Amino acid sequence: MGRRATVLAAFVMVTCLLTGAAWWLALRDGLSRLAERGQADLALSGDRLTGQLQRFREMAVLMSDHPEVTALAYHPDADPAQATALLRRTADVTGSNELLLLSATGRVIASSGGDVGQDRSGQPHFLRAMQGALGFAREIEPETGHRLFVYAAPIFAPDGPVAGALVARIATETVEVTWRGDPMIVFFTDQSGVAFVSNRDELILARFGADQPTPELAAMAGEVRLRERATSFGGYDIWTLSGGPHLPERTMHLTRPLPVVEMTGEALVDIAPAERQAGLVAAMVALASVGLGAVVFALMERRRALADRLAVEAEANARLEGRVDERTRALSDANEQLRRAQAELVQAGKLSALGQMSAGISHELNQPLMAIRSYAENAALFLERGMGDKAADNLGRISDLARRMGRIIKNLRAFARQETEAVNDVDLGQVIAAALELTEARLAAAGVTADWTPPAHPLWVRGGEVRLQQVLVNLISNAADAMQGGGVVTVTARPEGGRVRIAVQDTGPGIAEPDRIFDPFYSTKEVGAGEGMGLGLSISYGIVKGFGGDITGLNRPGGGAEFVILLDAAKPGRKAA
Repeated sequence: MGRRATVLAAFVMVTCLLTGAAWWLALRDGLSRLAERGQADLALSGDRLTGQLQRFREMAVLMSDHPEVTALAYHPDADPAQATALLRRTADVTGSNELLLLSATGRVIASSGGDVGQDRSGQPHFLRAMQGALGFAREIEPETGHRLFVYAAPIFAPDGPVAGALVARIATETVEVTWRGDPMIVFFTDQSGVAFVSNRDELILARFGADQPTPELAAMAGEVRLRERATSFGGYDIWTLSGGPHLPERTMHLTRPLPVVEMTGEALVDIAPAERQAGLVAAMVALASVGLGAVVFALMERRRALADRLAVEAEANARLEGRVDERTRALSDANEQLRRAQAELVQAGKLSALGQMSAGISHELNQPLMAIRSYAENAALFLERGMGDKAADNLGRISDLARRMGRIIKNLRAFARQETEAVNDVDLGQVIAAALELTEARLAAAGVTADWTPPAHPLWVRGGEVRLQQVLVNLISNAADAMQGGGVVTVTARPEGGRVRIAVQDTGPGIAEPDRIFDPFYSTKEVGAGEGMGLGLSISYGIVKGFGGDITGLNRPGGGAEFVILLDAAKPGRKAA
């Protein structure tokens, strides 16, 4: 029991470690994917904000060069009616909250909203414009609470000094309205960490930084705090918020600097999906661990039961071993006798096979022997009569018959031992000529003419002379069978790349099923026809493949069949084996 408790405790510890590791890895992977998508969305939001503000910035710069604006700036005491009308039209068209024309002293001399006469000389953006640069600021109207972006473009006098400034005030609602309600929470903070622009109302003027906000924002943003806790997980900032039902409780905080508008783009990505996925993965790992543990426990119990059973059977096995030894010795003696009997049966089978082959061997050799005897007697008579030339001719025929007998014996021996000739260099012209000679009578009986022009130079290929001759005889014979009413069989041979191409063409009806012609037992000949078992082409296919070549059959466009054999050409300068 103590051992089982230890094993169980170790199993629980390992299961907890595996589950925790799976949860951590799954959550980190989920956060990584969320961060990748969030950074892409945040980049798009930042580009959208800077693009929208860029439009107002360019408008302020262009308006600062307008003739009516510059004329009033050069002469602040002139009638502002035309400039005021221009500013109102431009504000309506561009969606600006207000356009102001300030003199060099900071007094409003024309306005689209009717604030003429106000002194705005102390505002930072005006001071920046009076230095000859484009001023930019963010404001909150104390009376209405409206948030504004402000651009101040300098108006230069003809002789160089700044004669005034054109101020464009843009309400943040103008740029927020196009991306309100986007799935991802985005807000843009200033240097003090106050969310000046956001696509969520709950985050507007919320304070996330430790620095004091600007005096304009301090009154409205000082007490708005949504972040309760910030932690780090896997290199990502995780915030816990208390922003009400429309904001997620746990989010991943992403940032992106926007130096063009002097703000920082920030995003809050809900991590609940990643946490649910991590929990699901951890649950699956825990279930798998428990299932595996149950299987291991069952196997251990079974092993223990088997060990007890084996202990009981060990004694019985010991008693059986003695009996088995006795039986083994008896069986060994019987097996030895059986092997001797089998060897005698094999030898008897060999002798029986030789006896059955003797009749065939004598028939194959009898005719050449009788011919040799006849030619020998004739040669003796010719020598007695002084006819040496005829005697020499008979002796040559005797030599040819002897070689034929040698080939017969060689073929019979190869057939009996399942031998095959080695692949060597073969003169293709001689092989084709011999195949045509062997099929000459069959072609004549079918009324078929053979068309063969030997090549100007010998074509040497890699193959076996007898087997290659067998393939060509088979193809020529099949052509003769297909043209019983007469026709022409054409045999050609030519080099092709590093190989030699042999083609056998006929003028018959063609091939009914070209895809099946090399299948064993496939034949288009009538049942009972001679040599119609369908093995000739299959055997030819195997022979050519054994040479390392290729053989194909197809129908010619003009009618008839064509068989093409490709064999490797022999290397120049190498003698035939």
